Amino acid sequence: MRTFKQYITGLFGGIKSLLSGLSVTWKELWIKKVTQQYPENRDTLVISDRFRAELVMSHDENNEHACTACGICEMNCPNGTIQVISKMTETEDGKKKKELDRYVYDLGMCTFCNLCVITCPSSAIKFTNHFENATFTRNKLVQQLNHEGSKLRAKKKEPISAQPVPKEKE
Repeated sequence: MRTFKQYITGLFGGIKSLLSGLSVTWKELWIKKVTQQYPENRDTLVISDRFRAELVMSHDENNEHACTACGICEMNCPNGTIQVISKMTETEDGKKKKELDRYVYDLGMCTFCNLCVITCPSSAIKFTNHFENATFTRNKLVQQLNHEGSKLRAKKKEPISAQPVPKEKE
């Protein structure tokens, strides 16, 4: 059973907590607000470099990528956003080798958790901060990240910097 002293202590503790929260709200009320006039200010809009908006697979000038089709990104994706479809090919010396056929990414299902990028052993994928991905149908959000005819890079190089593909203005 609670004593009268515990009741009063709890009551004043709750009032102190309420006033603390209200003081934060009161201070925030008087801070000058900044309104971004999007989409009119696209040229001057500043988006944080850490903002994750779209997954891309980097390709170099020879249309080569670093993805080895290991499937670790697919296994670590919490909601099945990524599908790594591979095929077995035979090399010149008769050995069988797994090769990336299609890398399918569903932007509409992605939670942008970054687990796929962190666990990729070859740094083949990364998030860009290109955020304008609004569409009228969900199937336009499903993308194939590897280009047609692209192939695995022969030797390990530094990761290619991924540049978002600029979308045409309407």
